[in-house]
Amino acid sequence: MADSRLGFGIVGCGLVSQFHGAAITSSDRAEIVAATDLDEERLSRFIESYGGERAESFEALLADERIDVVNVLTPNAMHADFAVPALEAGKHVVVEKPPEMSLAKTDRMIAAAEANERKLAICLQVRMRESIRAIKSAIDQGRFGALLEGDAYMKWFRDTDYYLMDDWRSKREQGAGVTIQHAFHYIDLLHHLMGPVGVVDARMTNIAHPQVQLEDTLKAFLYFESGAEGVIEASTALWPGKPPRIEINGESGTAITEGEVMLAWDFRDERPEDEDILQIGRDTVAAGGTGAADLSYEEHMWVIEDMVDAIAEDRDPFITATSARHSLEIALAMYQSADAEEPVELPLQSDSVF
Repeated sequence: MADSRLGFGIVGCGLVSQFHGAAITSSDRAEIVAATDLDEERLSRFIESYGGERAESFEALLADERIDVVNVLTPNAMHADFAVPALEAGKHVVVEKPPEMSLAKTDRMIAAAEANERKLAICLQVRMRESIRAIKSAIDQGRFGALLEGDAYMKWFRDTDYYLMDDWRSKREQGAGVTIQHAFHYIDLLHHLMGPVGVVDARMTNIAHPQVQLEDTLKAFLYFESGAEGVIEASTALWPGKPPRIEINGESGTAITEGEVMLAWDFRDERPEDEDILQIGRDTVAAGGTGAADLSYEEHMWVIEDMVDAIAEDRDPFITATSARHSLEIALAMYQSADAEEPVELPLQSDSVF
């Protein structure tokens, strides 16, 4: 584009679009060219808030040569339906998490990106938090020694109206429920930090939203391929809602975060930088515990600007669909385990039905 900013097109102007819209408009390296949504009122609100033109259809958006990147913000089970045509049209693509609702459809997106030599990123922006990056760096440096335990606790609150604001939010097969819609970020973080999972043993219940026929509470044991173990507890039933907590324990170190805040940073081999790392997040923003809009757009901006850099440098985005695929596999295994009331071994078949 004339001012050297990359052009972005938005597909889907629901709740999460406000974070993508704010992230793109706040970046000096990106701009919104156009957006499209089947709901005219929702589309109008998005354009009024974040700019860009009204694309009369998805096909019209793909035909717009000013658009370099398409952000797919549709309901979870429709991501591939829009991402694959966008990739085939020569656009780079950012997909909101989770990548999809099946491994097979995720594989279709990955194959389309490779075949068309386009970049495909998944919006798992929590990986890019400063506290998480510090933990990952310490793991890579070997400061933890052998990893022993990786736990995630997400005790949030959403009232029933949240599940009824869009039709898909109350349908498990469309990607609703605490596991895939909310806890997915923290499932992904444990995979990102601790490595692949070999066995999942999960249970799911609905303890506070009887009007909705899906789980609002998850409890799962994870057995990592490395021999480490882990626990995930996640709920949208626990008023008033608190920031998520991540605990990583190794034979030589422990790190604990709550939201962005580093609560504990203890290692046998102390280093001068540890004092500064322990101050991470002290002036942080909210982390989603008390409401769906109780988040900052800044983490989404990291994903947007990473895509800009990936295109300029001709490298993979920081969060690839390939790396997110195993996180989806873990989540799908949790549903299978909860349904069967028994542990499930990974890998799953790519055509496993959700």
